[in-house]
Amino acid sequence: MIMQTEYRQRREALMSKIGQGTAIFCSAPTAVMHNDVEYNFRQDSDFFYLTGFNEPQAVAVLSPHHPEHRFVLFVQPKDREKEIWSGYRCGTEAAKEIYGADEAYPIAELDEKLPQYLEKSDRIYYHFGRDRALNEKILAIWQRLIQTYPKRGTGPIAIEDTGPILHSMRLHKSQAELELMRQAANIAVEAHNHAMKITAPGLYEYQVQAEIEYIFRKRGAMGPAYPSIVASGANACILHYTENNRQMQDGELLLIDAGCAYNYYNSDITRTFPVGGKFTPEQKALYEIVLAAQKQAIAKVQPGNPYNLIHETAVRVLTEGLLELGILKGEIDRLIEQEKYKPFYMHRTGHWLGLDVHDVGVYQHGENPQILQPGQVLTVEPGLYIVPDTKPAEDQPEIDPRWVGIGIRIEDDVLVTSTSHEVLTAGVPKEIEQIER
Repeated sequence: MIMQTEYRQRREALMSKIGQGTAIFCSAPTAVMHNDVEYNFRQDSDFFYLTGFNEPQAVAVLSPHHPEHRFVLFVQPKDREKEIWSGYRCGTEAAKEIYGADEAYPIAELDEKLPQYLEKSDRIYYHFGRDRALNEKILAIWQRLIQTYPKRGTGPIAIEDTGPILHSMRLHKSQAELELMRQAANIAVEAHNHAMKITAPGLYEYQVQAEIEYIFRKRGAMGPAYPSIVASGANACILHYTENNRQMQDGELLLIDAGCAYNYYNSDITRTFPVGGKFTPEQKALYEIVLAAQKQAIAKVQPGNPYNLIHETAVRVLTEGLLELGILKGEIDRLIEQEKYKPFYMHRTGHWLGLDVHDVGVYQHGENPQILQPGQVLTVEPGLYIVPDTKPAEDQPEIDPRWVGIGIRIEDDVLVTSTSHEVLTAGVPKEIEQIER
């Protein structure tokens, strides 16, 4: 659980970075599933990171130069009739008492009250997102203040995106955040291990999906972190396959990519294993390559290493393996330089993980890669996919049919520690002798 003291520390850290600026953050919009039925509300991650506030139609303002109101919330007011239909609201008083706002106003007063927090700032920090009405409102206020700047000599002369400052903060996880991520990982580990036990020829993909997501909710997770991928046979060659409606057959592999959200923090695990309990020789050969690539890539997760070293390591191992199997031909360095592996490995080796599954934070600073630092969490997920109907390049061999339709990915969540790394999802087996039966 994240305490209010930590949310306050985050706001103070951000305000120390924006000086005389004012930062504005908007809650997530509500999304319609169909007609007048809405999806479950999920707060905007930046907004939640700074406030812990979990209601729609809210705006947070951080104004470090204001003499009294450094942190202001605009929220939905208490309304008994509306709360009966759609749930309890915090209201303005509790926004101050519970969430630590110096001042809170009904969201309907945003137009009236917001300018006073901007007129003496030197710039506005705001991310132009999905709320078009608020985007236009911010621009209109800024334009008015710019027009009167010559008379007052104060006011914001620029608008700057909040992402570069805030997202570098979110990239480094606190101990409280890591505890939530460990719990998300532990729940997903249990679900994957259960899926391995129950998978058998004749089951449908959606039946395995149901068992996985049942454990997510049973163990207290909010639900899946993303649409669960349960892909048997050639479906495993579709990177974001989510239909999950095929009946699994003996002799095939099952690729499961599933994680859960726990108090907004996410896990992300992929395992690939034989439906009937035994790999075919071809499946085993490709699996061994992917597993070796993942192990060597994880070994590169060390503080001080450049982020791109992880991907480069995986690419080399995968390309060497494809070369040994005769799926590629040529000289290893040239194959990598010309990206001849891409028909069989078309994605990167991982991503940041946290409040978002594909979490915020840059991977590259211009020509310089991000350097791994303690507290960062990332996935490591190499794969090989021999997609049906793949057309090899002119200088590459025809693909032997025995490889076609095999898709394999292995993914773990890895924390950069002060001296090395910690695999948060190590509880799901991936060695061949552990998963064959």
